[in-house]
Amino acid sequence: MRKLLGALAATLMLCGAAGAQSAYPDRPVKLIVDSAAGSATDVASRLMAERLGALWGQQVIVENRPGAGGSLAVRAAMQAAPDGYTLYVGAASTFTALKGAPGVAPNLPIELPRDFTPIGFITQQPMFIAVSPKIGVNSLPELIALAKKKPGELSYATTGRGRITHLTMELLQARTGIKLQMIPYTGGPTAAMSDVGTGRVAIVIEGYSGLAGGMQSGLIKGIAVASYDRLPGFENLPTVAETVPNFIAGGWNVLLAPVGTPEAVIRKASVDLGKALDNAEIKAKFALLGAYLHPMTPEQVTAFAQEQQRTWRPIAEKVANEAKQQLAK
Repeated sequence: MRKLLGALAATLMLCGAAGAQSAYPDRPVKLIVDSAAGSATDVASRLMAERLGALWGQQVIVENRPGAGGSLAVRAAMQAAPDGYTLYVGAASTFTALKGAPGVAPNLPIELPRDFTPIGFITQQPMFIAVSPKIGVNSLPELIALAKKKPGELSYATTGRGRITHLTMELLQARTGIKLQMIPYTGGPTAAMSDVGTGRVAIVIEGYSGLAGGMQSGLIKGIAVASYDRLPGFENLPTVAETVPNFIAGGWNVLLAPVGTPEAVIRKASVDLGKALDNAEIKAKFALLGAYLHPMTPEQVTAFAQEQQRTWRPIAEKVANEAKQQLAK
């Protein structure tokens, strides 16, 4: 009799969990984004929200909470009810910010699974490395060889000190033993394009959307992309990892939920996210933004975020220490 009652109780628990999972969502879902409307992250989030809304038969509302380096959005998402009806799009910068550094909010960087429960991976925006045709190199190995012959002489354009473009090139230098000179352009890659085209600056690194015009016109030459695999539409462009093993760099976004959200909701949202993004049309739209899909389970998201933090933390610390030394002079 006890065995029968135990089996019945287990069955009821499973049915209850399945019912809760199948019922989600039964009302609109809010999606908190830490960037302004019209940004690449915002556009990608709205594309995802549209697809999820169609799949769920519920409205998925994007709420923009820009400011304070992403900490405003983090706070709002962390304080939301853990019921699956407020989700958060986490960006790379909120994970890789250097804790305690000037200008970094106390609630950054976020960590998984301490601060949020992961649902899945949305997109990556890999860094493209391009060079001036004037320097006479056609590949990343050739660039590395030239830099070793001319330590400290080759310069590269970034979107600013401490940004992902800067950190990526710092990591490349650390991994290859080369020394380059960083030139920040606050106006973004467009401001640097003419200098790279003429050879005044040797290298520029940025997401594809920032380099597309220069690469398509031949003003600059793409030599590598820091993605997992060669990208659709860029099959002839080698990955950085083909020269520097396991080198992955770029912006990325993940879908997260407040800690305490029911496991059944997390699993259903994760499966549904995969279904929503497994669509040729949305993949093409993301590609136009220089963003690419890389499906992950919740467990894989946690492992990925932790690995990214281990990779970038020493680089961020090095940049911060150098900045302090410059200020002390």
